Amino acid sequence: MATEPDDPLEGDVARDDEEEDGFSRARRGFFGAVVAGAMGGAAWALGGERRPGGRVALRPPGALPEEAFSDACTRCFRCGNACPNHCIEFHGVEAGLGMMFTPYVHARSRGCILCGECATACPTGALRPFEITQEGWVASVDMGTARVNRDLCYSYHGRTCGACYQACPLAGRAMTIGLYETPIVHADHCVGCGLCEQACLHLPQAIRVLPTRRRMPAEAT
Repeated sequence: MATEPDDPLEGDVARDDEEEDGFSRARRGFFGAVVAGAMGGAAWALGGERRPGGRVALRPPGALPEEAFSDACTRCFRCGNACPNHCIEFHGVEAGLGMMFTPYVHARSRGCILCGECATACPTGALRPFEITQEGWVASVDMGTARVNRDLCYSYHGRTCGACYQACPLAGRAMTIGLYETPIVHADHCVGCGLCEQACLHLPQAIRVLPTRRRMPAEAT
C-alpha cells in the first residue's frame, strides 16, 4: 500500500524536480537547435566557400552542381537520417563555413548503395530523386569517377583480385576486367558511388573516387 511522505512537501518537491528536469532537457534541445540553425544559416550564406586546398566533397547521389547544392542545402541532416547504409557524414567546423554541416560520403569507410532514400528525403531539391535502375543511375547520378592506381593494384601485378569489380553496381558497364581481373573504369558510366573504393583490398586503396567538379551551366565554357 502506498504511503504518504513524512514531509507533506516531499511529494511536491519530487514533482517539481521532475518537471525541472524535463524543462531543462527541452531547453537544452531548443538552444541546441537554435545554435545549429544559426551556424547552418551562416554556412548557407557563405555557401560558395571551399575547404582548404579547394577540394570538393563526394556529395550524396542526385546532388546539384556544387554551387547550386551549397545554396539549396539547408543543413537539415534529413539525408543522413534517411540513409539505410549510414554512409552519409557531415562536415564539421574545420571544413569552413561554406562546407559546415553539409553532407558527404567517405567512400573508403562506406560507399553509397544508390538506393535514393537521401534524395527522396531532401526537402529543398539539393538532392534530386532518381530512378533506381542502372539507366537511372547513369542518367542522374554524378558523384564522381573512379580512378585506378596501377602501381598499387594487385591485379596489375599478376595477383588476381577483382574485389572492386565484384562490388560495382554497374559491373560490365562502369567497370570491366582484363587479364588477372585488372579493373578498367569507363567514365561515361561510372557514377562515383565509391563501393569499389570501399571494397579495395590494398592499403592504401588502389582505386579512389574523385569527386565531380561540376559548375553551374552559366559558368560552363
